Amino acid sequence: MSPTTKSLLLRWRGRLVPEAHGLGWMPFYTLGYLVFLFLPMVLSWFGESEAWRGPLPRILGPTLLSIAVFLPFYFAAYRTSGIRSLLCTLAIAAIGYALLPSNPFANAYTIYAVGFAAMLGGPLWKRLLLAMAILGGFLAQVMVLNYPIFVFLITMIVSVAVFFGNHHFVESNRKRAELKLSHDEVRRLAALAERERIGRDLHDLLGHTLSLVALKSELAGKLLLRGDSPQAREAAHREIVEVSRVARDALAQVRSAVTGIRATGLAAELVSAKLLLGSDGIALVSEIDPRSSDPCALPAKVETALAMTLREAVTNIQRHAHAREARIAIRMIDGEAVLRIADDGRGGAIVPGNGLDGMRQRIEALGGRLRIDSRKGEGTRIEAHVPLAAHLEHDDASAAPSPNHAMQA
Repeated sequence: MSPTTKSLLLRWRGRLVPEAHGLGWMPFYTLGYLVFLFLPMVLSWFGESEAWRGPLPRILGPTLLSIAVFLPFYFAAYRTSGIRSLLCTLAIAAIGYALLPSNPFANAYTIYAVGFAAMLGGPLWKRLLLAMAILGGFLAQVMVLNYPIFVFLITMIVSVAVFFGNHHFVESNRKRAELKLSHDEVRRLAALAERERIGRDLHDLLGHTLSLVALKSELAGKLLLRGDSPQAREAAHREIVEVSRVARDALAQVRSAVTGIRATGLAAELVSAKLLLGSDGIALVSEIDPRSSDPCALPAKVETALAMTLREAVTNIQRHAHAREARIAIRMIDGEAVLRIADDGRGGAIVPGNGLDGMRQRIEALGGRLRIDSRKGEGTRIEAHVPLAAHLEHDDASAAPSPNHAMQA
């Protein structure tokens, strides 16, 4: 299928069923149950048409008409809410009642109506009452038409299963949305708290230091204005050296203050992973090397790459793995930061995509390596190794002032 055709189909799907519901193609697949409306035709091939109250044309015509009336209400039920959605549900039930005298398999519409009743807003007991009323109307009509009671019993069993299946789906979506909001709020509050901490630290550290630099610089300037005596030049030189030392100390203090940001990378992703997987009932076991929680142990680039790798891997587990348990381990081994992520899901062949390619590119850009092992029925294992020495040296070199810079200060 070409990208243009796929895009066109997705736009068409979005017009019929809003993407916000997260249902994908499911509403279109469930239309397959309409095939049950044509079972009288199948039965007629076996000489059973007499049992269904009339010749085939008297069944086929109303059935096709009912489908034409049903489809607009069906898709409208997904696009509306409140009283309009309720009216669509009742209209679908009414279509079933109208068709039932000529086609006993019109109970398919009753099942559709009960399924939509579960997706209406409001408390569960109100939705249950509506479903019971729809089934009660169907039972009354079955008795009036003198149909076998098993028609109602089968309809009731399927309807109850569909009702609670849809109810569970709606509740899961609601909880997932609430979890996402709480997750976003946790991230926002964590970022806000970190910014406030950095602001306080920088104010406390630099306020005194910059005042001292200003005073020392002013004193050196006054000494230079006193004249060309050796004592004045020596005193001015001492003050300038002192300014350089204070500046280097301030730079070290600023670096120490802001390195705390680095520790939030992996820590925040681990918290997010637990929330995300927990929402789908996936247990998470984490094993963290105490050294990896030291802000100075992991260079900023290394921690960012590992945090992004962890995020992508956890997202894939939640979406595709169908796992019961996931394990995350962070170790410092032989001068390398090692991240291991494993799940007990379905595994199988992995199709490379933007997420996996991004993981590999980030790790390899730091001189590391990424290994992905996925076997069908045995889950997926991801292992990332990133060397630390070169990046630690780079951080130290970028933080320390050069001799020329110190002289210029």
